[in-house]
Amino acid sequence: MISLASITGKVHAGQRIDDAEALFLFRSRDLLAVGALAASVNEIKNGKRVFFNVNRHVNYTNICVNRCRFCAFSRTADELGAYAYDLQEIRNMAMEAAAQGATELHIVGGLHPDLPFSFYLEMLATVKDVSARLHVKAFTAVEIDYLARLAGLSVAETLVRLKDAGLGSLPGGGAEILGAEVRKKLCPEKISGERWLEIMEEVHRAGLKSNATMLYGHLESHADRVDHMRRLRELQDKTGGFQVFIPLAFQPENTLLKLEKTGGTGGVDDLMTLAVARIYLDNFANIKAYWVMLGEKIAQVSLAFGVNDLDGTVVEEKIGHEAGAVTPQAMSREEIAGLIRKAGRIPVERDTLYNELRMY
Repeated sequence: MISLASITGKVHAGQRIDDAEALFLFRSRDLLAVGALAASVNEIKNGKRVFFNVNRHVNYTNICVNRCRFCAFSRTADELGAYAYDLQEIRNMAMEAAAQGATELHIVGGLHPDLPFSFYLEMLATVKDVSARLHVKAFTAVEIDYLARLAGLSVAETLVRLKDAGLGSLPGGGAEILGAEVRKKLCPEKISGERWLEIMEEVHRAGLKSNATMLYGHLESHADRVDHMRRLRELQDKTGGFQVFIPLAFQPENTLLKLEKTGGTGGVDDLMTLAVARIYLDNFANIKAYWVMLGEKIAQVSLAFGVNDLDGTVVEEKIGHEAGAVTPQAMSREEIAGLIRKAGRIPVERDTLYNELRMY
């Protein structure tokens, strides 16, 4: 019979927990015990170090051919609020980021119906022209699939072209929930969960690292979350290419799901999801609390629930804020380091590939 004691025994013996045990943890009412177990796992992996980086988000367009039910960001070209940055605007943002000491530009956007493939190559080259030291983390697996079709190339060929232009790694967006039933209700126009995994496998095979995400708190069940993490764990066993897992708390405001009175998370759910992820995803080095969606306080508390990464300074995040996130659009190095220190942890600035730059 599964119990918290039996799971704890397995974890402390270095054994992998299974899906049924992960589901048991999600349904447990003992948040503090699950959190303590996750914290012990993280302590073995990362000690008291907590990572953050100095980065800048560039959401280059909100014009998108898809209309996902959870998204408040996308627009049609003729819709109020639609925009697409030109290369000079992107150059200016890269220059600002470089001047602020950023080591990373995080670039994602909508699936624009009219931009040519050459624009994306030029965008990457523009950033690298500003500063060769700026690492470009860009394009979700959904965008990569779209760009490959736009270019008439295979995914592998597309990645070669993007790497040559300056692509350094990929974010983990577009995964949402990988299971087909939820995905059909949530984002029927988007690539399938299987396709997302196929593209990430190609990304890793091309020598690029990526992140992995899970959007939770909408139409999915706890079993769907476990199924999602199982698929990620299996691919990580195969490629080792995922750097970090990032559970993204669904922001329902201004979305179609809000109109249906569906979705949203609370602090207990957020902390439990992070803790279970840390225990279950034994082959992931890092678990990130994305403060933009969680809020600074829950992100800070999560450091006692198995989390070892708080993302970065961000600057001008649009996607989560369009959906109702009420957090600031940026935090300074000092603010993030202060949050970490006050939680009794050691702030460590990292680069995109988790090389340690300095300790605070």
